[in-house]
Amino acid sequence: MEITSAKYLISSPKVENCPKPDKPEYAFIGRSNVGKSSLINMLTNQTKLAKTSASPGKTQLINHFIINDSWYLVDLPGYGYAKVSQSQRAQWEKMIAGYLQQRQNLVTVFVLIDSRHKPQEIDLEFLRKLGNWGIPFNMVFTKADKSTQREAHQNARRFIEEMKKEWEFIPRSFITSTVKFLGRKEMLGYIDELNETYQQNMQI
Repeated sequence: MEITSAKYLISSPKVENCPKPDKPEYAFIGRSNVGKSSLINMLTNQTKLAKTSASPGKTQLINHFIINDSWYLVDLPGYGYAKVSQSQRAQWEKMIAGYLQQRQNLVTVFVLIDSRHKPQEIDLEFLRKLGNWGIPFNMVFTKADKSTQREAHQNARRFIEEMKKEWEFIPRSFITSTVKFLGRKEMLGYIDELNETYQQNMQI
């Protein structure tokens, strides 16, 4: 897939304010400071589409972008929010849960996981929530350039081994580096496949 256009559409405080669910949609979420904005910018081949910040918790709304005028990319607030109040955290959790459970055109959630670390319970717990809600997801192991490629693959393997203790089926995963553009072609190819399936299902 070639990305010929990527435009910011709207930031919504709740699912009811999101654009009409008339196109396939892909949501991106992860712990604070996992490199979500950098990944979105790499995928769309733009430098400032998603705002990157050194301070975690920058994304606070449901941010919609339209790609190639044919599908939506959604930037969600992170979980495990650093330095925010309990009430703010509860508000974000409610907003994210509402969006994930009610958005009919959501094809999959790309859950970003920092490849520099061993499996973290906070990430495993979020995947359990998605499983309980019956929401399809894929794992994206980020920041592979921040350690050796061997270490990144090793931590990704460890995470998947940890998942196998609870999950019968392990979804497809990707290892990415925004510096080296690693994983871009694979992720866009996968989205392309899912878009085709979505269109076919709409015609039935």
